[in-house]
Amino acid sequence: MAEGLYNDFLAGLQQLGIDERSVELFLRYRDELLDWNTRFNLTAIKDPEEVLIKHFLDSLSLLLVCKQQEARLLDIGTGAGFPGLALKLVRPQWRVTLLEATNKKVTFLRHMVEMLHLEGVEVIHGRAEELGQKPEYRASFDIVTARAVSALPVLLEYCAPYCQVGGMIVLPKKGDLSEELASGKRAAAMVGAAFKEDVPVQLPGLDDGRRLLVWEQRKRCPAQYPRTGAAIAKKPLGR
Repeated sequence: MAEGLYNDFLAGLQQLGIDERSVELFLRYRDELLDWNTRFNLTAIKDPEEVLIKHFLDSLSLLLVCKQQEARLLDIGTGAGFPGLALKLVRPQWRVTLLEATNKKVTFLRHMVEMLHLEGVEVIHGRAEELGQKPEYRASFDIVTARAVSALPVLLEYCAPYCQVGGMIVLPKKGDLSEELASGKRAAAMVGAAFKEDVPVQLPGLDDGRRLLVWEQRKRCPAQYPRTGAAIAKKPLGR
């Protein structure tokens, strides 16, 4: 099975048009992740081959909708670098900002950036609702993503303030989302965004109903968003 997952990873890279020369970078990333994970809780996925599929290939699935050769990307709540750092390995020309609130994960990310000699990566220790009020980060990204378990209205309020007009918000999800998508569309209108497309992820090893929900930032997000984390949790938009 392990060999099968590795082959699925290679097949997935090929399907996405990614050169296999990047495999060595991903293997180094994986080995370092699992080594650090013995001391810090960075990932619940501990099987080396599953990391290739459920972290790396899943992260790279964003390339199904993100076709830009040049882009400025923000990954909110990136954790151990998913999807932002994984995308940087195959799109070195992108400028990537990784935002993470947990200090040990920030330390790991900075270590990986240094170890892999990556340029054009900013790792920020902070919270989305706080950074989103800083002028230098508002409306300044082409792509904003959050690979999180929060509901769509919450994710959209976190993401939209950072997205420039004409930019895209890409939110990976899976399962039945009909009710959540309806509230997400209502929330999107409040933060200047609009639903664009629902793209199924059809890559080897990822046949469990994963989807990419894509939103277009139609106008600048109103200044009152994002609210505080407590306010967002208490009264999500679009409800």
